[in-house]
Amino acid sequence: MITLLIQDTTQALQDTANAVNQALTQPEPELHFIDLLFKGGWVMIPLAFLAFLALIIFVERYLTIKKATKDESNLMGQIRSYIQSGNLDGAMSQLRNNNSPLSRMLQKGLKRIGRPIKEIEGAIENVGKLEVSKLEKNISILGIVAGIAPMLGFVGTIVGVITIFHQVSIKGAIEIGTISGGLYTKMITSATGLIIGIIAYVLYHILNIMVEKIILKMETDAIDFIDLLEEPGK
Repeated sequence: MITLLIQDTTQALQDTANAVNQALTQPEPELHFIDLLFKGGWVMIPLAFLAFLALIIFVERYLTIKKATKDESNLMGQIRSYIQSGNLDGAMSQLRNNNSPLSRMLQKGLKRIGRPIKEIEGAIENVGKLEVSKLEKNISILGIVAGIAPMLGFVGTIVGVITIFHQVSIKGAIEIGTISGGLYTKMITSATGLIIGIIAYVLYHILNIMVEKIILKMETDAIDFIDLLEEPGK
């Protein structure tokens, strides 16, 4: 009797050990990044749209602003040489070929040479404001995305909590399997919204810094241009 009991106990321990070894050696199921995103639910759709919109706006504005600053390093020096030599037609031709915000601003001032300085300053200032508004077009949308994305992530959090309580009310018990789906929605949407918001916020300020540099350059060259016109003999 004791021998049979010992044999049964040994067999049970061996079966348990085999089960543990099998569980440890069994490979864990892989969780891919795309699968993880899909677990975020429908809130991931507007978040994906906001991410795509922010990327498109940044690339378009970045290329536009970079194009606006090309070939401007020595533009004012060339215009100064033309004006000092009295070759206004050459200066105008150079500005037209440059085709940048600064060149269009100086063109307006060059066309009004001979009129009062205040009138020339006003014309240059008006064109400058128009060119700056063109450069800043749609940049504010990045700021909006930076504010909306975390809010949408918070909406996903609320949806996840509601899903958890709904499942618990149906099954009448709190289990890991019951609440895991809602937790996925809650955490994934919150993290995604914050990441998109942070990236959009950074891109927004990068573009603003680039525009501010152009504004400073335009203001500096506009002052140099007015000073050039006020030099004796002009």
